[in-house]
Amino acid sequence: MICRVCDSTHLIPAIDLGDQPWANHFLRPEDVGSEPYYPLRVVHCHDCGTVQLDYTVPKETMFADHTYLSGTTKTLSDHFMLVANDVDARYFKDRKSKAMLDIGSNDGTQLKCYRALGYDVLGVEPAKLPSDLANAEGLTTLRAFFNAETARSIGRQFEVINASGVFFHLEELHSVTEGIRDSLAKEGVFVIQFLYMKRIAENDAFDQIYHEHLLYYNVRTIDRLLRRHGLALFDAELLPIHGGSIIAHATHVGRAQPTERLKALAEAEDVVGANDLPWYLDFARRIQLRKAENREYLAACKAAGKRVFGLGAPVKGNTLLNTYGIGPDLIECLTERNPHRRGLVAPGSHIPVVIEEDLKSNPDVYYVLAWNFKKEILARNQALIEQGVEFYFPVNPKES
Repeated sequence: MICRVCDSTHLIPAIDLGDQPWANHFLRPEDVGSEPYYPLRVVHCHDCGTVQLDYTVPKETMFADHTYLSGTTKTLSDHFMLVANDVDARYFKDRKSKAMLDIGSNDGTQLKCYRALGYDVLGVEPAKLPSDLANAEGLTTLRAFFNAETARSIGRQFEVINASGVFFHLEELHSVTEGIRDSLAKEGVFVIQFLYMKRIAENDAFDQIYHEHLLYYNVRTIDRLLRRHGLALFDAELLPIHGGSIIAHATHVGRAQPTERLKALAEAEDVVGANDLPWYLDFARRIQLRKAENREYLAACKAAGKRVFGLGAPVKGNTLLNTYGIGPDLIECLTERNPHRRGLVAPGSHIPVVIEEDLKSNPDVYYVLAWNFKKEILARNQALIEQGVEFYFPVNPKES
């Protein structure tokens, strides 16, 4: 293969998580065992430093019937409002006419925030369920994959373009980036929200590697991609959402000078070698250590007769379960708040999903797969904690 960012052929294996099912392919009970498996391997580009998957599951397979909903958690909704308020206050507060485009807009959670600030909003979302939910709330959402052709069909420019948690999904990476450039107003701001690969490694959060995430960015590497298409970062901030995400601002090349905090983030990557192969080879070694620790913990729970439920059924949780070889013998079920996963079974591990409101009893231990919402989960479950229910976090993200 060639590098998804720079077209180099100098790609080196870094992390191999084996063959795994597409992690969002939750199954009906009658389909258990029929799910296809695909290689889940990360390679490092020697020339541009970008880490990426070397195998692509087609986007039509992964996103047409996607059931993830942004609005399920208060933490994420609050974060989106924070981002919108910041962008508007810094750049467009006094502008009477302003428009915002959200790429991969899901159920419209981010669109709502900008609409409340007076923006004319448009979402582009390929999955039927979330796009239908957004349109039902009056949030105009085009059901499509965004790319240069989609941008031409929309035929207008926007003061703000947002891509939250989608820029690492892009099979048509260069066409999408061209479409963003062409759709961004002359003084517009492109807001890119992405999992920060440096922090993923620091957290040992390998579960954030799955087939939907084709690329894993640091600020150095995403800026290289943008510059190839006439855009450039000029600001970036590391926030704790999802265990550590970058909220970056970009615009047309030459229109803004880089901020000091963007420079500091890039320099910190250079200091630790976060864009170099050894950084990822060491990460791969630690994954195996965490596997042994977690299997030992769950085996001890089973030996002690404790009931263990998984808390949350996030897509990333399936990477963790399948990498660790955890099944129903160690975790009885996965509890979930999203009602659209009622009655389904996790791919690979075949652990059944149970909606929280349908639970008949509580376990002795919650094994928290949705660890990125740790504060919200602990606050919501104080009564259970006081009753002696243990909440075990297989990943403990850094706070800053």
